[in-house]
Amino acid sequence: MAYSAVLAAALSGGSVRQLAYWRSARSSEGPLLAPKYHEPRARVYYSFRDVLALRTFVYLRGQDVPLQRVRKAVRSLRRIGEIEHISAYQLVAVGRGVAWRASDEEAVDLTEQPGQHVIAEMLDILGSFQGPRGREVVPLLKPKPGVSIDPGVRGGYPVIEGTRVPYDLVSSLLADGMTAAEVASIYPTVDPDIAHGALDFDLYVDGYRPSTAA
Repeated sequence: MAYSAVLAAALSGGSVRQLAYWRSARSSEGPLLAPKYHEPRARVYYSFRDVLALRTFVYLRGQDVPLQRVRKAVRSLRRIGEIEHISAYQLVAVGRGVAWRASDEEAVDLTEQPGQHVIAEMLDILGSFQGPRGREVVPLLKPKPGVSIDPGVRGGYPVIEGTRVPYDLVSSLLADGMTAAEVASIYPTVDPDIAHGALDFDLYVDGYRPSTAA
């Protein structure tokens, strides 16, 4: 299971346009993040790890770290031999620079004086945090009440909490006029008390869709 660009944007806090720019190879430095499921002129799909990396970039930009320094931080990691997926590294803002928290006791500067040890606060990228322009980024594992995300369940696709039922399946039924009780009669594992969380989350995701107005 993978995430569309719109769903990845909603879960990371970035805009669809930002995600497109970050995966673009137009820069001489190449893409900041090449999605796992991406081919030129084809639909783009992100993995769970991709979304974690995107959340890191959104957090850094929300801390007024320039994009050039985010790129420099990623290059610095590669130059010191760290070649894992970006989601494997806890990157945090230190002023307008970036540091890598290699452990609870050690943080390494990646942008100002690369390689030098610095003091950096811990960040839980799974939790809620403030993105650019003060926009709150929702918690990743429970973005809305009644909706949960677990990499071990449907590859991390959002589902109704405690079930394997995709959120958009339930939200589409509710949007068509079914009651939560009627949905539960079709999907007994879906608690009517939390079914409306699917519709709430669907509206939230819809807010990340680019405008199609002429």
